[in-house]
Amino acid sequence: MSDRIEWPTGRDKDAALIIRTDYDDEQAWSAVKAALMMTWGEDDDFEPYIHVVDDPRWTGITPAQALSEASAHKEHHGVVYLADRVSMRETPVTLLALSLLTREQCESDEEFEAYGGAFRVVPYGIHEMNANLMIANLDFGDFADAARNDPEGVFRGFAN
Repeated sequence: MSDRIEWPTGRDKDAALIIRTDYDDEQAWSAVKAALMMTWGEDDDFEPYIHVVDDPRWTGITPAQALSEASAHKEHHGVVYLADRVSMRETPVTLLALSLLTREQCESDEEFEAYGGAFRVVPYGIHEMNANLMIANLDFGDFADAARNDPEGVFRGFAN
């Protein structure tokens, strides 16, 4: 366990976990939160299902550090979304989708390549990802492949 931060507890494990890691611009954070709270789906008929960690102790946490914290706390959710410096400064808003799978948990490099890693995702895509991951309809690798096929490396949702 880190002396600096604690892994979020007491949350619905099915909710998409969003962790804010950049605290330089409150107006930008408001825009990110607004994008995350938009309804989604073909007819915008689904409410967001997220848990936001807005705690300055997470300032500057890298993906490797977040992965280490998740592993230390036996987090099995599968993915965490980081609202990082890029999220606060680029348009459109994207967050970093980080697989919580470590190389040590995989039987091969190929398995880790398929199901581990990170990519950028628009807020709408987070909701689509979370819904599909929650029911095991798709896995992290399916979304990573879609992001790799995007010219900017961003998962924008399958419906878009």
